[in-house]
Amino acid sequence: MTTLAIRFPGRRYHATPWGHHVNEGLIEWPPAPWRILRALLSVGFTTCGWTTVPDAVRSLIETLAPVLPRYRLPPAVGAHSRHYMPTDAKPTLVFDTWAQVDDGELIVTWPVSLPQAERELLSDLATRLNYLGRSESWVEARMLDDDPVDHDCTPEDPGHPAPGPGCEQVPLLAPVSAVAYAAWRSPLIEGVLADLPLPEAGKKRTTAKDQKLLQARKDAAAVYPADILACLLADTTFLRGHGWSQPPGSRRVFYWRRADAIEAGAPRPAPVLPTPAPVEAMLLSLTTASGNDHALPPVARALPQGELLHQALVAHGGAASPMIRGTNDERRPLSGHQHAHLLHLDLDGDGHLDHCLVWAPAGLDAAAQTAVRSVRQTFTKGGAMPLRLAVAASGSRADLLRLGASMGQGMCRILGPSLGCAVWHSVTPFVPPRFPKRSGRNTVPGQVLTELAARGLPSAQIEVLDVREPGWLSLRHAIRVRRRGGSPPPVDCGFVIRLTFAEPVRGPIALGYASHFGLGLFAAEAYQ
Repeated sequence: MTTLAIRFPGRRYHATPWGHHVNEGLIEWPPAPWRILRALLSVGFTTCGWTTVPDAVRSLIETLAPVLPRYRLPPAVGAHSRHYMPTDAKPTLVFDTWAQVDDGELIVTWPVSLPQAERELLSDLATRLNYLGRSESWVEARMLDDDPVDHDCTPEDPGHPAPGPGCEQVPLLAPVSAVAYAAWRSPLIEGVLADLPLPEAGKKRTTAKDQKLLQARKDAAAVYPADILACLLADTTFLRGHGWSQPPGSRRVFYWRRADAIEAGAPRPAPVLPTPAPVEAMLLSLTTASGNDHALPPVARALPQGELLHQALVAHGGAASPMIRGTNDERRPLSGHQHAHLLHLDLDGDGHLDHCLVWAPAGLDAAAQTAVRSVRQTFTKGGAMPLRLAVAASGSRADLLRLGASMGQGMCRILGPSLGCAVWHSVTPFVPPRFPKRSGRNTVPGQVLTELAARGLPSAQIEVLDVREPGWLSLRHAIRVRRRGGSPPPVDCGFVIRLTFAEPVRGPIALGYASHFGLGLFAAEAYQ
């Protein structure tokens, strides 16, 4: 990622959207990608002493041009002043409109990685940037090492539904790629020059006619700038002189921004909402658009469904919660397996996953709960339509045990009865996190005991069952290797385990590799 942070020392941002008159009172907010790249190029000529664009800058601009940036907008208020400008005929009323930004910081992120040399070049240009928009829009810009994820103004994605109430569309001007511009320009140049053919070889020509024809060809081709850099450098005089209503090499792109991105009056303080207390677990139900339970993913896909749900949670704000991302504020992994487990379950016993238990021993914080409630759908391999998600229950372990009918019975198998259970067996295969040995602590039973101790559970008698027995055959087909990040297990091999404790213990129990995504899950074998 490539991110710029822009402050407005004058607390004002003056810019009119392309195609509008200043007296219309409109504000281009956020600054268009076209405007930002033009400003960076302008800095090179005004402060770096360029006479032509250096090759390194050309490479940088051609890399950023086709990529649509994402923004995080600071609070802003629309304001204006009215004054009369003296003219030859009579004074003319002029509106001066701006966004009052105050101390906020605008974040602009291009989802593209740059080589170190280009990052340093962009950082230098950004540091030299002193205004953006009109000359009274003073700015201070810098590059960020860390890329924020809480963008609130993003380009429209045809593959995703509209954000809904609370958001609005705004058109912004953005460059096309250098390749796309060249492909658009070439046939136009060929068509224009075809109407001004050069004299055939061998025919008698006069110098005056030749010069006039060559100049006509040159003037005809000059209407179309040579490349995308020339388009960005074209000034208003050039565009008006050649009849351009929109700069060549540009495109209009719709962005979604908050409906209150620019307030119409004095800024209102954000409402203070009560922070929900942490909860131990949340239960999600999985359904299809048709309501056909047999269209749900099979139990063997518990691991990939856990990974897909985690991806969706992060995309819906879960990255702000250490319980979802699994790291602390310094981005170091949490210890003790206290963060969220995404355990997909077959509560009705039909061989298809119908619920997902989002369980965190340390408790799901407010950001995690918000992310879980925000996710409305996820996907599955081979599914024609996405799976629908809805919160079925939320609360403590005791709250989930009070669920009625088959759902409550299924939860009792995963959580154990209220007083606990002494015997537990595998629901999804246990995959050893270390290479299994024939003796020592890295045997399969030894690794199970280590995993129990790491989760604060007592020691147990370990029995490795034969996966070929009729009751365990379905576990042979379970997917055991993560596909969306994380290291593969030392050995792609799953084991069926029976745990016998000296005293009853309570679940959930999830052990081994990828246990936070659905593997190594156990169920109570006999309970009261």
